[in-house]
Amino acid sequence: MTEEIFYKKIASQLNISFAQVKNTAELLESGNTIPFIARYRKEATGSLNEVVISAINDLLSKFKEIEKRREYIIATIQELNLLTDELKTQIENAETLEDLEDLYLPYKPKRRTRATIAREKGLEGLAKIIMAQNYNDIELAAERFLSDEKEVFTVEEAIAGASDIIAEWINENAYARSRVRRLFENEAAISSQVIKAKEEEGVLYKQYFEYSEHIKKAPSHRVLAVFRGENEKILRVNVVPDKEKALQLLEKIFVKNDSQAAEIVAAAAKDSYSRLLEPSIETEIRAALKEKADKAAIEVFADNLRQLLMAPPLHGKNVLAIDPGFRTGCKITVLDKTGKLLNNVTIYPHPPEANIKDAISKLTYFVEAYKIDAIAIGNGTAGRETENFIKRIHFNRDIIAVMVNESGASVYSASAIAREEFPDYDLTVRGSVSIGRRLIDPLAELVKIDPKSIGVGQYQHDVNQTKLHESLNKVVESCVNTVGVDVNTASKQLLTYVSGVGPVLAQNIIDYRNENTSFSSREELKKVARFGAKAFEQSAGFLRVQGSSNPLDNSAVHPESYHIVKKISLDLESDISALIGNKKLLEKIELNKYITKEIGIPTLTDIISELSKPGRDPRSNFEVFEFDKNINSIKDIIVGMILPGIITNITSFGAFVDIGAHQDGLVHKSEMADRYVSDPAEVVKLNQKVMVRVVAVEVERKRISLSMKNI
Repeated sequence: MTEEIFYKKIASQLNISFAQVKNTAELLESGNTIPFIARYRKEATGSLNEVVISAINDLLSKFKEIEKRREYIIATIQELNLLTDELKTQIENAETLEDLEDLYLPYKPKRRTRATIAREKGLEGLAKIIMAQNYNDIELAAERFLSDEKEVFTVEEAIAGASDIIAEWINENAYARSRVRRLFENEAAISSQVIKAKEEEGVLYKQYFEYSEHIKKAPSHRVLAVFRGENEKILRVNVVPDKEKALQLLEKIFVKNDSQAAEIVAAAAKDSYSRLLEPSIETEIRAALKEKADKAAIEVFADNLRQLLMAPPLHGKNVLAIDPGFRTGCKITVLDKTGKLLNNVTIYPHPPEANIKDAISKLTYFVEAYKIDAIAIGNGTAGRETENFIKRIHFNRDIIAVMVNESGASVYSASAIAREEFPDYDLTVRGSVSIGRRLIDPLAELVKIDPKSIGVGQYQHDVNQTKLHESLNKVVESCVNTVGVDVNTASKQLLTYVSGVGPVLAQNIIDYRNENTSFSSREELKKVARFGAKAFEQSAGFLRVQGSSNPLDNSAVHPESYHIVKKISLDLESDISALIGNKKLLEKIELNKYITKEIGIPTLTDIISELSKPGRDPRSNFEVFEFDKNINSIKDIIVGMILPGIITNITSFGAFVDIGAHQDGLVHKSEMADRYVSDPAEVVKLNQKVMVRVVAVEVERKRISLSMKNI
């Protein structure tokens, strides 16, 4: 199958033009990254976004995998001298891996089967006679195949052996497998039953003790829950259609009349389905169902992660960060506007020590001494109590106190990255620093943590870990490049995700920065070890250099387009610095004058937009959020209360909301709006501020049910 056919198929599947697919594929093959293509090659792609470019990339990989398998199958069957022109045509026209494997199945090396043993006994000829269904006396025919030497002593044994061969033929028939597969896809149900004597151990899976649902209607979270129950040996799971329908389908294909031979074929079809076809196709369908459920769960996780990474930063503020605790105290760190650690101390404002006076004294000193603008408080144990304590203190400065989601902070504090950053400090100080930096710039801090540890997905440990890792890495890469990175302040981890950089070049950038204090221009990047022309092309537009003599170095305008900006400034009789942010001047620009073979209206529009607001952070503005001051724990919550909350996680079945009780409540999707909600992500976003009504509280089970209806 040629690349042109690939492109046509992808274009049809994604509903875009052939040229868009071809150009994008060629850019990808040339080693261009997805963020770079999406941002700086819009003329070639027709302004495709990262999602579509990524889909093209994935489909190309899939088609290449199919083509590689096709070539292997043709070569293997050819070596066996069994490749006919008809079979070769069928293999060349097969569009899916399943179709290819069906055609290859009869020629695959097999272990010794019942059919193999029957062939060794010379019964294939009898199987052909029976399969033809035009011989009246099968017993008489079978007598010709009796042999003491081959241990075929009776007619019944001969017919049974021939039936085993027929059963294998039916199982290996590509058309039959395709029809049975379609039956599974269209009519199979996923069902589960509790394994005997596992009721108490598997109480968490109680709703699946007697469960059945059509596979097309089963949502991803239920599919993954059922398969997890099976893996934990709590549930017995089946994914099958009605057996009678399957047998009727096979009889329609293989049974030609009502002869004695036809009865044997029908019996062989029944045996083939139960023993061979059903288990084989069920395995396929289960894998496809799991893959679909994984995909849905990974998409939820990826969408949540994107929203979390793109949360508003609190730029330009000195921050005091608090990792709260009762017995072990509250770990305090002071960070400057860039997140640099300036000081740290431990205070004990809560029982058992409750040294309130000392705690207030240290806090007020730090706030004054370091001109603190904001206090970041981790939302874990003692978080709400610490927030209430902070808000009772009368500082001499205007201070905002912000609860910060500390999921994964402990993972960071124990990591090699944290040890490298803070070799002289213990885990508690590192954790507090992470909390403070999450307030200053969530993206820059969270890239240091494995996305799976951030806690914004569902069933993340049950899905395909390779695909999860790939998907989440794409999200992080997309967010980092969307925001842009200051090459003089970024951490190695942040630089790693910049288009075209990676861990080796990121370290080389850090090394160069350490040796030379800072970069004075984008052009200076070329002096970094191993930073070649391709790396510069892919990364330069996403790296910012503040204070450069060329103001474009601190913008998203790519160096390859600097000459366009220079020409515009000359035509307007202005220098580049005067152009930036000058609305009147920018409105005078006639874009058509600057169109070239490489640069069209999409790129020119982006350039003008960037000149209007150079280096503008695409993230929204930071807003302070406050919980109800009367809520500190689940015991304070009463059914009927209407409370402010913040969305902390979105799943396929609803959204979790932090209402300040140390235990997130769940708004089921049926309680999100006065209409049917199929996808909670259509209604709410991560970190969104919402008002919720308490529907139910189960203190012992730590469950809070919430509603957003009629508020």
